[in-house]
Amino acid sequence: MYDSSQLMGLTPASTSLSRRPSLNQESHVANQKTLSIIKPDATAANNSGAIIARFQEEGLRIAGIRKIHMSIPEARGFYAVHAERPFYNDLVAFMTEGPCVVMVLEGDNAIARNREIMGATNPAAAAEGTLRKRFATNIERNAVHGSDSPENAAIEVAYFFRTTELF
Repeated sequence: MYDSSQLMGLTPASTSLSRRPSLNQESHVANQKTLSIIKPDATAANNSGAIIARFQEEGLRIAGIRKIHMSIPEARGFYAVHAERPFYNDLVAFMTEGPCVVMVLEGDNAIARNREIMGATNPAAAAEGTLRKRFATNIERNAVHGSDSPENAAIEVAYFFRTTELF
């Protein structure tokens, strides 16, 4: 386990989380990696196993996985892209209220497939069978996070994992 105060040498400034690009439409991408987080609400409700199983059933491979309890600085850094948004402080408080599971999913079109499996951010608008429809409480406590672009996936994976921790 790493010293969370160093966050593996990464800081919001060094990872440029505050300037992350938006979702890019992409064609087929073989063997892509993406970050997925099972948030504190889903972890506390003991839904981690079912969520992980769903990713695997859909053909995504777990390249790295860890259960963590994010510190306030870690959550602020990870969500720095939202710092000016009105929900930022509530998001940081939520993500630090209990343990979550961070993992790297790998597979063909992993980013798009992960987002399809998760469903819409607002569980009320999420399609039947998606993780958010099944496990989320509301738009703020929405069970899972997933990278939204290849650029953000690279930044987010590096925020929580060393390359030597991915197999």
